[in-house]
Amino acid sequence: MKNLLQFLDELSKNNNKPWFDDNRKRYENDRNDFIQFVSKICGEMSKFDPLFNTLDPKKCIFRINRDIRFSSNKNPYKNNMGAWFSTKIGEIELPGYYLHLEPNNKSFIAGGSYMPPAELLKKLRQEIDYNLETFENILNNPVFKSFYNELGGDKLSRPPKGYEKDNPAIEYLKHKSFVVMHPLTDKEVENTEILLSQIVKGFQLLIPFNQFLNQISE
Repeated sequence: MKNLLQFLDELSKNNNKPWFDDNRKRYENDRNDFIQFVSKICGEMSKFDPLFNTLDPKKCIFRINRDIRFSSNKNPYKNNMGAWFSTKIGEIELPGYYLHLEPNNKSFIAGGSYMPPAELLKKLRQEIDYNLETFENILNNPVFKSFYNELGGDKLSRPPKGYEKDNPAIEYLKHKSFVVMHPLTDKEVENTEILLSQIVKGFQLLIPFNQFLNQISE
């Protein structure tokens, strides 16, 4: 992924349509390489989570164009490439796995549910409240804990509606997202074999976490 990082680094300094048009062939080549890499991830992870057998690698990848209609930042392109591995129930996207590639050591692996809609958030909180011990056992697994940071995402300052402040799970229930993240260095990203190994390791560790969160679909 060395070429992709180089392209994204240059794009961050030349975030405009004329430059992008002049370098579109580079982008297309790097994007095709990224699609092939995502396909490898799906192939490896399908051995551990059947979700990955159902995914189209091309549809896992985010567009590089930004939606600038309601943003003060009018740069037309993202400075990163991302891939999201998940499924849906109706219009609700379930918790899943995320890969974010960005130069200057801003890449990372992540998983869980980021800013879920109100209906899903309510169900996730309920699942954690009902099964707190199981949830904590997943987060406190030594291997999981050594690879991922603490549960991340924005939190409410007060207990959410329907929960008391002395609820044993209250600090988890205040979360508006349920995500964990592991950073990746440029050196790791540039070596495709090392990168694939890190992603497969990280995604395997996420399986119990995502399975717990996905119980809301059962």
